[in-house]
Amino acid sequence: MNLNATLLAQMVVFLILAWFVMKFVWPPMVHALDERAKKIADGLAAAEKGKTELEAAHKRVDQELAQARNDGQQRIADAEKRALSVAEEIKANAQAEAARIIAQAKAEADNQVVKARETLRAEVATLAVKGAEQILKREVDQAAHAQLLNQLKAEL
Repeated sequence: MNLNATLLAQMVVFLILAWFVMKFVWPPMVHALDERAKKIADGLAAAEKGKTELEAAHKRVDQELAQARNDGQQRIADAEKRALSVAEEIKANAQAEAARIIAQAKAEADNQVVKARETLRAEVATLAVKGAEQILKREVDQAAHAQLLNQLKAEL
């Protein structure tokens, strides 16, 4: 066999093989590789999008937590203010009630003092009359001397 003919035959077979591979094998492989590259790119894009969404979700969660803390602190502050106002109201009511009770007690004491004075005046008048009876050794007519006793009560 001739070396040139063998070389030429191998070249023809190689060209036929190259043409066959380029016509029938290469396009499906390129298509499969392109699809795979597209899937990988889509996967990376989805991963990046998921990462971005996760970061956004973390930010929203942090904002919601901060808002919840602020709301809780505001509610606590409002409750403390209400508690203070209720305590002040109760204190004011208690002071008003105490003042009313003291005023009532003073009025009652004044009434008792007036009654005691009247009773004491009556007793002093009776004792004065009895003393005058014993001094005079006779009975004094109370009806006749009622005006005298009233004057004596007024003076005492």
